[in-house]
Amino acid sequence: MNKQFFIETFGCQMNEYDSEKICGLLYSQGYLETMDNRDADLIIYNTCLIRENAEKRLYGKLGAIKKLKMDNPSKIIAVCGCIPQNDEIREFILKKFPFIDLIFGTNTYDRLPELLYDIELKNKRVVSILKDSDELKEDLPKNRKFSHKAFVNIMHGCDNYCSYCVVPYTRGREKSRNFHDIVEEVKDLGLNGYKEITLLGQNVNSYLFESDKTYNFADLLRELNEIESIDRIRFISSHPKSVDDDFIKAMKECKKVCNQVHLPIQSGSTKVLKEMNRKYSRENYLEIIRKLKKEIPDVAISSDFIVGFPGETEEDFQETLDLVKEVRFDSAFTFLYSIRPGTPAGRREDQIDEKIKHERFDRLLDVLYPIFEEINISYIGKTVELLVDNVSKNDESYLTGRTDTNKIVHFKGDRNLLGKLVNVKIEKAKTWYMEGTRIE
Repeated sequence: MNKQFFIETFGCQMNEYDSEKICGLLYSQGYLETMDNRDADLIIYNTCLIRENAEKRLYGKLGAIKKLKMDNPSKIIAVCGCIPQNDEIREFILKKFPFIDLIFGTNTYDRLPELLYDIELKNKRVVSILKDSDELKEDLPKNRKFSHKAFVNIMHGCDNYCSYCVVPYTRGREKSRNFHDIVEEVKDLGLNGYKEITLLGQNVNSYLFESDKTYNFADLLRELNEIESIDRIRFISSHPKSVDDDFIKAMKECKKVCNQVHLPIQSGSTKVLKEMNRKYSRENYLEIIRKLKKEIPDVAISSDFIVGFPGETEEDFQETLDLVKEVRFDSAFTFLYSIRPGTPAGRREDQIDEKIKHERFDRLLDVLYPIFEEINISYIGKTVELLVDNVSKNDESYLTGRTDTNKIVHFKGDRNLLGKLVNVKIEKAKTWYMEGTRIE
């Protein structure tokens, strides 16, 4: 009792959601959270293996806390998440950082209290890894980061096996949660004051649950849209191969579903997409975009791009730039390709030179950023509805909120507006955010 824990999370929203469960479990065991790892009895790093940079950051963090462990040997150091799921990297960490007390993976979060008990009772290192599990453990306590918006996981794992990606190996095969359990969870969140929910999954629009009848993702959106206490529904991430007309129709019909879709393209070249095993072509993707914009004219589209995939030619990259100009994305996550252990792409001999990767990456940003700014400028003079999230980091007299198209807006306001929906008239616009005045 009265012990403190510190947790740092790397990676995607799924990792953030997993950290909420870890925090919930620790609070249930009497731990309290601290923001300073020097004060913590337990330090946890929840890790990501998708990008090489996240792996390197972990090693830097572990090296930096070695002295903390030496000064206080009773302090427990733990590494969890996607990185431990890889056998080779896990063994490297065990040898390189012998002061780590606990390593557990993506399928054994629920065992955390038991694992900590074993460490304290037996005074030895504990490793708990399960490669995959048919059991969905969603009844764990959660410590939500916000009191007005929440992540709701609807599925685990991935069946896509993109040639560059480790997710199927770190999180297992695709499993959809019980449809009725999801609906009940969202109803409960609404009754407890949550206004916005974000549905999570590696590929949310491939959601499929069979019980009394078959439910797909469009069915789930329609059912959640009927919950009166919820104002906004978001989801991430969608896979282009699973976008169908019913999904687009549900987005259009459901007024609470935000007018924003994250639809990763990765490359504008059909040749590269085939080698990535993405299961769609450039033409397929552009047809989806045309349908979305026709049915939902004010939809905001964001995406992911990987620059420098093995074998990518200048012509392939130019196709990506041309696609960006045609689609005009509202925002995007851009990544330099990095070799991930155990993936088919990582074994290829036609890796792209780092200098070429960086040059192409900069050229992609030079095309993307002006488009982002132009789209934001088009909001000037319009009144938008925001869900107020935070006090501005730069000026505490300003608040920060997001539109239903996921645009960040700063405006002057009192803290009592946090978690509320307000109307703001946009007056200024930059590449990454807008500024405005509240309309009362």
